[in-house]
Amino acid sequence: MRRRVRRRARQRIAVGLLFASLLSFTAGMTDAIGFLLAGDFVSFMSGNTTRLGIAAGTGEFGRAGHLLILVIAFVAGNALGALAIRAARGSQPALLAAVAALTGLSAALGGGGAAIVLLVVAMGAINVALEEVGGQALGLTYVTGALSRLGRGLARAVRGEASPGWWAQGVPWLGMAAGAVAGALAQARFGHAAILASTLACAALSGLALAIPERWRRTYLARRPYRRPTGRP
Repeated sequence: MRRRVRRRARQRIAVGLLFASLLSFTAGMTDAIGFLLAGDFVSFMSGNTTRLGIAAGTGEFGRAGHLLILVIAFVAGNALGALAIRAARGSQPALLAAVAALTGLSAALGGGGAAIVLLVVAMGAINVALEEVGGQALGLTYVTGALSRLGRGLARAVRGEASPGWWAQGVPWLGMAAGAVAGALAQARFGHAAILASTLACAALSGLALAIPERWRRTYLARRPYRRPTGRP
């Protein structure tokens, strides 16, 4: 019985890491396409924040305002994604279908600032689809944090103190890097229509999520925040 439970746990973690890698791949692909089309990141807000500061510091206030709008759009997308998945009772398939619709609408707009903003909102929302696997917090597009945790895990492994699965922090980075390569190839071949590759990827991920047992999918979501018991000060 215990052996079967452990085997099922390993399967759940393996499926979760595969799901995380595919989500990061999609985000990396979309980021590369957006950057090559408009010169802006659509999921890498650290980069946009640095560029915002540079623009403000060099007096390019119009550019700084544009980048600030992208950062706000990402935060809004993340918030909307969290609200949507809660309303859908933790359904990643429904969330990913909505993200696919946003990217499809962006492709239909045929370029321009509104199309890029929609991509940013979509990438903010996709981050809600998975937040941890096997007790390891994973950021789908926050690869700087993932690499930092990977480095700390490596240091603990050298000391013989590493927790199981510390290496999983490298999964989002690998997914993002591979996705960026695919996005660059797609944009070079199809131009603005390459955004449809992101639409198809999100739609496929929505279908894949349906194939994952619901009880497994729920373990990939953020844990509920602590709530103060009623009646206590």
